[in-house]
Amino acid sequence: MSDLSAFPITKRWPAKHPELLQLYSLPTPNGVKVSIMLEEVGLPYEVHLVDFGKDDQKTPEFLSLNPNGKIPAILDPNGPGGKPLPLFESGAILQYLAEKTGKLLPQDAARRYQTIQWVHFQMGGVGPMFGQVGFFHKFAGKDFEDKRPLERYVGESKRLLGVMEAHLSGRQWFMDDDYTIADISMLGWVRNLIGFYGAGDLVAFSQFKSVAAWLELGLARPAVERGLNIPKRP
Repeated sequence: MSDLSAFPITKRWPAKHPELLQLYSLPTPNGVKVSIMLEEVGLPYEVHLVDFGKDDQKTPEFLSLNPNGKIPAILDPNGPGGKPLPLFESGAILQYLAEKTGKLLPQDAARRYQTIQWVHFQMGGVGPMFGQVGFFHKFAGKDFEDKRPLERYVGESKRLLGVMEAHLSGRQWFMDDDYTIADISMLGWVRNLIGFYGAGDLVAFSQFKSVAAWLELGLARPAVERGLNIPKRP
């Protein structure tokens, strides 16, 4: 049996199955990237809820795994060389799991890097900008008298959707006929923007027909449907 006792996070979230990959997460747009990925590749794992309502992400145990205090994070007892691997940042985890399983990342070197570039596009643009729209439209920021920040992030989100629209025109997925980690990285964010954030009209989502078709196709995948609800919210 794998021994994960050297990792402080297992004191707060004990592993019932220490031989399995341990996922520490919450079903947010970033969190579900990894649960969707794990469901897609069929890699056995054990999930632990990181409850923001209890500030779990700020505890010493969680910070020992991710000093940035963000979800998701993983602890793989069967990492490179057979040694446990702690890992944070959803984009890095997606790439690691793709390489570990040989799935959802093209083997061809050029297409591999083209896929990774779209993951970075999501990490550096889609996630931060869509998240700011959520803050200034739905959460505390909506009460700010100065509406320029909201206008700025709405404008940038529309631009990013335009980039996605142009690329997806005539394509099923970001890598043509190949469903990859690029798609997984973005599905939850686009879904959240027009769903939970209620910003569909704000960003004129109806004009992005190819993005909408891609989103519908992605959300219809059984693994995506399962992953969007892992772990269960408190």
